[in-house]
Amino acid sequence: MAKAYWIACYRSISNPAALADYAKLAGPAIIAGGGRFLARGGTAKTYEAGIDQRTVLIEFPSVAQAIAAHDSPGYQAALAALGNAAERDMRIVEGVD
Repeated sequence: MAKAYWIACYRSISNPAALADYAKLAGPAIIAGGGRFLARGGTAKTYEAGIDQRTVLIEFPSVAQAIAAHDSPGYQAALAALGNAAERDMRIVEGVD
């Protein structure tokens, strides 16, 4: 079974305090769902049409586990804490074997 990757790119952050509240809840919920943070932070270097923005990359054992982590009550509580404090592009992609 192929691993899955949860990728979130932050286009803008309007409320850093709400983002911090989100992070306090999101991290434990994601880890409890089988996620492992691989990268988290600002862009080191952009190329082509890249945008310099905060990016988070999380590995999961499977797409099903990544989706379950996102839909879990713990992560949904984190999203409620985030509210409209950030504009993000978030996706789950299947890895290659």
